[in-house]
Amino acid sequence: MAEQNGGGNVLTKKEFVSDQEVRWCPGCGDYAILSAVQGMMPDVVDKRENMVFISGIGCSSRFPYYMNTYGMHSIHGRAPAIATGLATARPDLTVWVITGDGDGLSIGGNHLIHTMRRNVNLVILLFNNQIYGLTKGQYSPTSEIGKVTKSTPFGSLDRPFNPVALALGAEATFVARSLDVDRQHLTSVLKAAAAHRGTSFVEIYQNCNIFNDGAFDLVAGKEHKAENQIRLEHEKPIRFGANNEKGIRLSGRASVEVVDVEQAGEENLIVHDVHREDPALAFMLAHIATGPTMPTPIGIFRDVDRPVYGEEMERQLSVAREKLGVGSVETLLTSGDTWEVA
Repeated sequence: MAEQNGGGNVLTKKEFVSDQEVRWCPGCGDYAILSAVQGMMPDVVDKRENMVFISGIGCSSRFPYYMNTYGMHSIHGRAPAIATGLATARPDLTVWVITGDGDGLSIGGNHLIHTMRRNVNLVILLFNNQIYGLTKGQYSPTSEIGKVTKSTPFGSLDRPFNPVALALGAEATFVARSLDVDRQHLTSVLKAAAAHRGTSFVEIYQNCNIFNDGAFDLVAGKEHKAENQIRLEHEKPIRFGANNEKGIRLSGRASVEVVDVEQAGEENLIVHDVHREDPALAFMLAHIATGPTMPTPIGIFRDVDRPVYGEEMERQLSVAREKLGVGSVETLLTSGDTWEVA
């Protein structure tokens, strides 16, 4: 949807660019994500004043300053909770949450999973650079085992989160993964996320060229992406490789495996279905790779319909109003069991 402004011109990317100086390190992947979001906004929102970006704390959380929309730079890890309140109180608004692997999966992990399980109508973008960037290079919840940082000088012992698997485990109704450097793919995923009713969760591999440079080179880099990007496309067999010579099929151990297409036969490959209600297969696909150093699925894992939290809440309130009286707080407080204290 495109907005006609007072002069009769259709909104373009530049109308979503704020007057604030963008303050990220030169070369940071956040620039590419910001540009992609600003560029696709005219296609998904009718009026800028109906758009809200809410962030927590971290490098990515400066995002609202750079969008010429309403926004809030909120509390560490609490952006999903604040966004839930806004999205349910003002269903006419389009609400996006901007978070990072530290902000969203560490202190904010509990808020994140409950937002997804409730299916609140908002879009969550999780910038994953596998490091704490704003606080200068400590390991994060997605850092690999053995990661040497300022806070883990002998190597991290923590097993990292798989954000896509986490979202699927929380029964998120839209789950996807994309890359900061792939403008076309990222834009298509963002548009699909914006069109979804309910919680859309998008993990974006984002390079931190200061504290974790090249973490995604084997998946995002030009030399290796053909071999290591498993592009998920709805209703198509899952194939990848420089010549599409590899594919994914179900194994006899209730899991998925990488096979040679010529030997296994294309008819035996998994045909991807984003609308599959059972998340089990998407969950298995999320676990093909233990990190972005091997063949890794990108694209939409799941896109299903389920009642939206705010709409169900409003339905419940409507029933309550009919039974207790429209807008009567006194009636509500004095209904049911009451007693007097002498």
